[in-house]
Formats: sequence, C-alpha cells, structure tokens
Amino acid sequence: MEFDAKTPIYYQIEQYINREIIIGHLRPGAQVPAVRQLAITLTVNVNTIQRALANLIGAGILVPERGKGNFVTTDQKVLGKMKQSMIEGEFKALYDHLAALELSPEEMTTAFAQYVQTQQGGERHE
Repeated sequence: MEFDAKTPIYYQIEQYINREIIIGHLRPGAQVPAVRQLAITLTVNVNTIQRALANLIGAGILVPERGKGNFVTTDQKVLGKMKQSMIEGEFKALYDHLAALELSPEEMTTAFAQYVQTQQGGERHE
C-alpha cells in the first residue's frame, strides 16, 4: 500500500480496511489480521495500526473479542452507514475538483452520466 503524505497514515489504513469490507475481502463476522501482521503487511508502525483499529472499533465497524482479536461487525446498519459515508466522501472530493474547474452542478451531472455510460461493458476501474 502506498501512502499519501498529505493524509495521516492511520486514517488511510482505516479507509483501506473500510474498502476491504465494502468489496467483500473482509466479510461481516470475519476476523481482521492481527495488529503485528497488519503492521508487517502495510509496513507501518504497530502504534499506527492500533490507532486505526481503535477508531474503527469506536465507530462500531470492528468488534473486539478479548483474547481472540478484532472482527468485522455483523450489524448491517453500521456497515451501510460506513459505506454511505465513504461514497459521500468520494463524491465530495470529485465535486470539489470539478467545482475548481468552474463546472456547474448540471455540467458535473451530465459529464458524470456520460462517463458512466462509456464505462458500461468496459473495464472496471478501482
């Protein structure tokens, strides 16, 4: 994983785990890799991983089980809210970039609809 120097690493790790949940690599009820394993895999400090996991636990996305580790919540309401929050964050960033290009909301909507249309049947970009 490559990190953006402008965004705190712990936050990027939170977003990474959220994406893994949304795309199904980490399913509801699945155990999240251990802190040390995540630190090795992502090549970051253990404390950074612990901070990211603590935030995800605080948000209810991960559920700790003493002596067993951390697990993805099975609460679909929490997972749906997390997914919606991520979608809104992506749209906000896109909107801000397009607004900086002085596109009107109508132009943005039209351009996005055209882009989606051209992507149907094509490769999926991630």
